[in-house]
Amino acid sequence: MADPFLRFPDAARALLAVDSLSEKEGQFCGGLAYRTAPLSEKQANWLRILLARHGLPALAEGGDE
Repeated sequence: MADPFLRFPDAARALLAVDSLSEKEGQFCGGLAYRTAPLSEKQANWLRILLARHGLPALAEGGDE
């Protein structure tokens, strides 16, 4: 099992490399890839959903800050 992502920008960049990403998902991840502010709970939840949907490791506890 792969280690979880410790930072959300790393998770977002990994998602951007997925071939099956939709345009909407890509826009969301592109916005997160270089974001410095913490994520809202809604953003963090959607990021976790996308990671699971595309078979990537989970976001570590505290990785949304």
